[in-house]
Amino acid sequence: MTETPTPNQHCGLVAIVGAPNAGKSTLVNALVGQKVAIVSPKAQTTRARLMGLAIEDRTQLLLVDTPGIFTPARRLDRAMVAAAWEGAEGADVIALVVDGKAGTGAKVRAILESLAKRPEPKILVLNKVDIADKPRLLGHAAKLNEALAFDETYFVSAATGDGVPEFKAAIAARMPEGPWHFPEDQVSDATERMIAAEVTREQLYLQLHAELPYASAVETEKYSERPDGSVEIHQQILVERNTQRAIVLGKGGTRLKEIGSRARAELSRITGVPVHLYLHVKVNPKWEDDRSLYREIGLDWVE
Repeated sequence: MTETPTPNQHCGLVAIVGAPNAGKSTLVNALVGQKVAIVSPKAQTTRARLMGLAIEDRTQLLLVDTPGIFTPARRLDRAMVAAAWEGAEGADVIALVVDGKAGTGAKVRAILESLAKRPEPKILVLNKVDIADKPRLLGHAAKLNEALAFDETYFVSAATGDGVPEFKAAIAARMPEGPWHFPEDQVSDATERMIAAEVTREQLYLQLHAELPYASAVETEKYSERPDGSVEIHQQILVERNTQRAIVLGKGGTRLKEIGSRARAELSRITGVPVHLYLHVKVNPKWEDDRSLYREIGLDWVE
């Protein structure tokens, strides 16, 4: 929805792109001022385009948190990479987030080559400065700007907030004049069903680590409000093999209970009401070929 315009309002789209694990979702959360995107130490945590909504004075920033850009190997990968580039389409600013500790590499160079063909203004954001070697940071910045002439370069730590206010003010100053697209108190464009699925998927990543890499998905089958104001959510966790189902369940179902317990607590914090979360694990070797699931998690189907 579009808010009634007031004098000198500005609103624009900022695409946050980069290689997997550069810290894009953490940066979006820092810019919004609260958690809107799931994060984990694992690369490729973000799967779909998610818009975080931030306010800077009279400017509303529509922050598109895109999946990490990498060389796709399967249908889900192709859908994620397509979502990343579509999220940058027509942006008022593209912010390339680079892991300041890892520096440049093949994945970053490939993104630079693609960005060179795009007309949008581009800003370089070197992230994780709190753990990066300072002299090497300057070298990374020089090398990246040599490869592509960025309009501006910022050094930030999305985790600690260092440099984030300056970056936020800079992108806000570039947004065009126009009415805000969302109410001031809205922080994301994600649906309640999508947020619920993402929160549970985050717990899968955090608790199972390398035991269950990317062979899983979460689908919210039911999301309803009870008469007492609490929320009832039914979800299925999709895996490809029985061995993976056993990993998610854990001995005597203990792992699934812990995943549900932490996801329930997080969802209750987000919604502000008690949450009744029911999880079950389903084996579906071909869940990646389910068109309806792609719609559910916010991805377009790609051949």
